[in-house]
Amino acid sequence: MAKKAMIEREKKREALVAKYAAKRAALKEIANDESKTMEERFTARLKLAKLPRNSSATRLHNRCQLTGRPHAYYRKLKVSRIALRDLASHGQLPGFVKSSW
Repeated sequence: MAKKAMIEREKKREALVAKYAAKRAALKEIANDESKTMEERFTARLKLAKLPRNSSATRLHNRCQLTGRPHAYYRKLKVSRIALRDLASHGQLPGFVKSSW
């Protein structure tokens, strides 16, 4: 149950990042612009701080799409090493051969 919850939470974060990306970029541009006055830059920082925390791209974490596991994640396949091994063992991934020694 917790696995699905983490996957859903991550999807929610991805949606928030996409929703606020343009607004966040515009506020960052103002906040880092040296030609603006200090008040304008400070108000931009305050507005940036008022945005939802999960709208920041740094809050995203790569997670396995099957198990929700955050470690040992293969980016191309979007699964963890454990899920990859299970899929390969059952012959569900073309081109993968299970080897043992």
